[in-house]
Parts: sequence; C-alpha cells; structure tokens
Amino acid sequence: MKDNFEVVTVYETGNVAVIAVVKSILDDGNIPYFVKGENLQNLSTAGSIGFGYNLALGPIQVQVAKKNKSTAMKLLKNIK
Repeated sequence: MKDNFEVVTVYETGNVAVIAVVKSILDDGNIPYFVKGENLQNLSTAGSIGFGYNLALGPIQVQVAKKNKSTAMKLLKNIK
C-alpha cells in the first residue's frame, strides 16, 4: 500500500513545451502524474534566463507513483 503514495521523478527539464508533450503522453497512457515546479519557474525576477529553468528552483519535474515508474519510463523513452 505504501507504494501507492511514493512518487518518483520520471522526467525533468526546463522546457515547458516538452512538459506539455510529456503530460500528453502520460495522459494517453492513463498514468496519473504530478508536475513539480511548473508554475514557479518565472515567479522570481530572474525567471529562467540563460539556463532554461530557474536556478533557485531547479528544473520542472514530472513525477508518478512508484508503481507506475517502469511504464512511464517506457512511454517517455524517446523524449529528449
């Protein structure tokens, strides 16, 4: 039962366009996910200048339940 609540990061990037594609793929695969940091990237005045993501917050992370990690990784294997 504990595995249902543990999450793991299956993808991270600073590119919001790629995050949209990743979300679409996981939606099509019926895999629930959480996107950590998606709405915080440009909250500070520094934004994501030069690195593609806010250095203070780190890249955007797509997380899934630990039990779905293998399936999610297979679905996302070709995303760069």
